Amino acid sequence: MSSKFQPALLGGLVLGVLSALPLVSLGNACCCLWVVAGGTVAAYLLQRNQAAPVTAGDGAAVGLLAGVIGAVVWQALAIPVTILMGPFQAALLERLLNTGDLPDNVRPIFEALRQNAGFSIVRFVIGGFFTLIVSMVFSTIGGLIGAALFRTKAAPPPPDLPGFVAP
Repeated sequence: MSSKFQPALLGGLVLGVLSALPLVSLGNACCCLWVVAGGTVAAYLLQRNQAAPVTAGDGAAVGLLAGVIGAVVWQALAIPVTILMGPFQAALLERLLNTGDLPDNVRPIFEALRQNAGFSIVRFVIGGFFTLIVSMVFSTIGGLIGAALFRTKAAPPPPDLPGFVAP
């Protein structure tokens, strides 16, 4: 397991940082892109650290560990980002609501977003649990993908020498 920790840590950092950054985090709207990428990066780094081919089980394990680490990093970075960006987001949504050009079916969505723009401990705990579950599932999938993509070929066995008898 210790050989998997460093690749999982780096994959988790990729997952967590990209998922927590404003605007960049929108990549997760596309099939959890950064979460899957974190697991894939972890499997790639695991294969680079060993000569033997990575198995699907190894890829899944390192992807799962990257998901757990990534969820913790994501939530740790999301707190200051939410605190810093919350007032800006609320003001932007207020301006959008005051323009009067919004369709009637969109207005309630923007009003709900404006009310939830700040930091909330309850949302953080519930969101953190959801983030952990989603990260574990999709980064494991990423680890499986990475193991399949970056798996090295096993070295062929040496040829038998004629007339040589093994001791």
